This record gives sequence, C-alpha cells and structure tokens, in this order.
Amino acid sequence: MDTPLSTIAVVGLGTMGTGIAEVLARSGREVIGIDVDEAAARRAVASLEASTARAAERGRITEEERRDALARFRTFCDLQAAADAELVIEVVPESYEIKQQVFRELDAIVSPTAILATGTNALSVTRLAAESQHPERVLGLHFFNPAPAMKLVEVVSSVLTAPPAVAAVTELARKLGKEPVSIGDRPGFVADGLLFGYLNQAAAMYEANYASREDIDAAMRLGCGLPMGPLALLDLIGIDTARTVLEAMYSASHDRLHAPAPILGQLGAAGLTGRKAGRGFYTYAGPGSQTVVPDALTPAPRGEESAGRTVRSVGVAGSGTMASGIAEVFAKAGYDVVLAARGQEKADLAKGRIAKSLERSVAKGRLTGEARDETLARISAAGSLDAFAGVDLAVEAVAEDLAVKQQLFATLDKVCRPGAVLATTTSSLPVVAIARATGRPEDVVGMHFFNPAPAMKLVEVVRTVLTADDVHATLHEVCLKVRKHPVDCGDRAGFIVNALLFPYLNNAIKMVEEHYASLDDIDAAMKLGGGYPMGPFELLDVVGLDVSLAIEKVLHNEFRDPGLAPAPLLEHLVAAGCLGRKTGRGFREYARR
Repeated sequence: MDTPLSTIAVVGLGTMGTGIAEVLARSGREVIGIDVDEAAARRAVASLEASTARAAERGRITEEERRDALARFRTFCDLQAAADAELVIEVVPESYEIKQQVFRELDAIVSPTAILATGTNALSVTRLAAESQHPERVLGLHFFNPAPAMKLVEVVSSVLTAPPAVAAVTELARKLGKEPVSIGDRPGFVADGLLFGYLNQAAAMYEANYASREDIDAAMRLGCGLPMGPLALLDLIGIDTARTVLEAMYSASHDRLHAPAPILGQLGAAGLTGRKAGRGFYTYAGPGSQTVVPDALTPAPRGEESAGRTVRSVGVAGSGTMASGIAEVFAKAGYDVVLAARGQEKADLAKGRIAKSLERSVAKGRLTGEARDETLARISAAGSLDAFAGVDLAVEAVAEDLAVKQQLFATLDKVCRPGAVLATTTSSLPVVAIARATGRPEDVVGMHFFNPAPAMKLVEVVRTVLTADDVHATLHEVCLKVRKHPVDCGDRAGFIVNALLFPYLNNAIKMVEEHYASLDDIDAAMKLGGGYPMGPFELLDVVGLDVSLAIEKVLHNEFRDPGLAPAPLLEHLVAAGCLGRKTGRGFREYARR
C-alpha cells in the first residue's frame, strides 16, 4: 500500500466534505467530489470558488494557484467516479446503514490497493470495516470543522487495519499541514470523546434549571478561555448530531455521563436542531444563521430586580495570591480596601505583592504611575479582622477548608456592622454551611473569583436558599463596577465552571489510564481540535493535582455518580507528592526554579 495518494475521492459534499475537498485541492491533489445530490455538488464548487477567491484577495495564494486548485476539483453524482482514487474519504450522514452501503459499493469499484477512510466521529470504525471485503484497508480519518482552518486530524485504526494504510494517511495529513494523532477505535475518539461528555453535562445543567443558557455559556468562555460556550457549540454542531455521538459513546462506555440528556432528544424531536434549523438552545435570525435573536427565554436587562446595598468600602480577608488579586481589583475600581491577614507582617507582604503587580502593569503601559499610586493609597493592611468594623462588604479568601472558613465567618459576624454583606470565594464548599456559622445567613453570599483575579473577567455569584434579594443584587452591582461578568449559580458543588471542567479533566486522566492515548496526543487534540487554550494535562499541572483531586472528591460526594469518582492515577500522583508545577512534577516534569 505504498501510494502517494495523489488522487483522492471525497464522498459526501456537505460542509465537512466540501472543506476536506478544499484542503486536498489546494495541496495539489486531484480531488473527485461525489454526492448523489447534484445541488450539493454545485454548492461545493461554488464554495471552493468563493474561498479560493478570498484567499487570492488576501494574498495567501496567487491567481494561478487558485485556477489550478479549481481545475483539480471535479464533481460527480455516481460512486463509479471513484474508480481511479488511491484514497476515498466518506463524509456521509452518521448512519451505519448508509456508510456500510457506501463501503460495499466501493469494494466493487476501487482498486484492491486503494485505502477507504471514514470521516465518522461517533461510529465504530471496526464495525464499518468488518462489512468490507478488505477490512485491512479501512480506517478512520476524522477532520474537524472547519476543515481548512482546524489543524487536528485523528487517524483511527481498527484491530483489522494494516499499518501501511495508517502510515500513508498519517503522512498525507502532515503534508496537508495538519497535526495527525494516531489512536484506536472507540466512540468519540480523543477530542470528541472528551468534548461531548462535557457538552452533555452542560445540557443537563441547563435542563435542571440550575443556570441560564447565557450564564452557562459565559461562565465557560470567561472562566476557561473557551472560544464558545457549550450550549452555543451544541447549536453549531447540531443537536441531532450530538445526540448520535453520545448514544454511540454510551453504548460503549455505559457511563451515565454519556447518556444523552433528555433535552437533546426533546429538541431534536421538535426539529430544533440548532443553527441549521434556526433554533436550538438559542433562537437565530434564520436557518443557517449565526446571529442570535431575543426570544422568550432571553433574560431581562439587569436592574429591574431589587436594588442592592450601598458599598463604599471593602474588606478582603487573606494573604495569598487570590486575596491580593481581589484587593487589587477592588482598589483599582475606586473602593477603599482593608486587606486583613493573620498578623501585620503577612498583611504587609500581601500589600507588597499588590505593589509589584501594579508596577508590572505600569511597565506594560496598562496603568499610569498616578493610577498605581492612587490604587495603593486606597489599600490599608491590617493584622486583624477587627479592621473590618466599618466595611460595607467583607470578602473571605482563605484556605479551602470548611472549618477554617466557618471560624472566620463567625468572627466576621461579631466584627462587621449590621447590614454588611459577607462573601466567600469558595470554589467547592457549600456556601450555606459557611453562612450558618453566622447569626445572619441572609447577608452571606458566594463570590467566586477566578485566578488571576485582576485578569479573569468571570465571577460566579452563588446564592443560597437563605441569601436576601438585596444581597444578591449588591453582588451584581459590585461585579459590574469592578468590570467583572457575574453569572448566577445555585449553592451546589462546583457551581458552573468546576462542575463542567473537572469531570472533563478526570475523563482525560482515564484515557491515559486505559492506554488509549498519550498525554501529548490528548493535549494536542483538545488544543487543535477543540480550541482549548491549554490541554487537560497542562491545565491539571497548573491548577495543582491536589486541588483537582479535592474538587473531584467534592463533586463525587455531592452527586454520587460513579463516573465522577476521581481517576486512580490522580490519587496515586497526589499520594506520591507529584502535585504539578508547584512541586516540579505532576503529569509532566518541570525545571525547578
């Protein structure tokens, strides 16, 4: 099977098939586009003409290269046109029956040395190969949408696939400027195997009325740096497609996290399949449009609920990185800030950390020297919580330990004036258990900042069943004043971001445990195929494996779902003291500073 793969057929000229055809034609391959629908074939030609015209206008290709690429792309409505192809890539609908029929027909058409590739992202490559007369030449070649832009290509082998076929398409992917990842056959492969579990949980979170669609999407964009929120992404992928992928994943894993959320089936049955239908989780200007328009579920503008309490001064309890960052945020926004720690020396060191942070901002041109001095002047360092006697808002940012926080809030209850709002920055503990340590639980609310607080725009506002309306409104008003984006969460483990993020990270660890893919391949898959700013193992090492394990345990204890149980490998690394970058070793090793 040593073939240059210079003539390639693409069967199915929808969005993905057309994108793959464009990549191949622009790389110098002869491309045979095949679709039973003549209109689809015409649209594919028009799409290639338009995209190459844009590339020529932007100087990415010459006019001659554009003409050559168009000349190399020919379309047909009959599979017989694939007779001379050295590689056939099918991108027909996600159906075993349709794909198997294509492979059976191709067996009688193409040469014995031709490679047959399926573009599936959900179905078993092994099952598809088993129906072929030559299963050794069948493999998976999973491009990501949009194919011309996305760098990742998953090369999927079944137990029947011949190694030379894998080598040939892997080399082709490299020559196309892609990053190939070679993996075995399981539903979802690497990227979608991790991505769709996360999307499913987001759909279930919305279905449970835990948070609005807007807040779920904003939380994951702003809290994790993702290019799209999960519900908007489901609309883009197609809700029917997502359900098909999840069904395939669940049939193989029997993991409840992969069982499609009922809302996916309900929306699909109603024809509300996302952007392509003009409506899914959101409503769009029309079928195929990306413009979201208001509908009955669009939240009313802020400010129509009860007014918040007046906040002029803020107390921040703690001396670590998070406490310093939060104090800096409030001081920059014009609030008088008291930064209190256990002892004056620790408080002074924390203020010194803020001074260094502000100095870096001045050096980068983000802040003037005058603004730096004014910000520092608003911060007073104190060695005791007694300094909070006059503050309007007290924000706790101490160790993530329930007993420690309860003791601190009991002190705040005695020290702070009546009517002061008391906020905890916990990321995983029950806010109501902290509130009950005071005699005024109605004044207590969660205010979960993300690290680093000066840079991250998201704040999760966590309301308990006891939190007063005006306290909730106060947090929204304060967040907007300090230029943060507030999202509302109920008081349950993980809130929005961690409840969606950490099961995804845990599932990535399980992939490594099962020897399905390497750390590097998984990280590459999620960055190149999912648009994530960091791969899961990069992120785990940054967050800290001990912190990650603690959050996983809290989620597992709260929801009692076996799929949320911490991966044994994570527990073993923590037990060995391999906690990530902070110890020089986690999933990877790091140079010690």
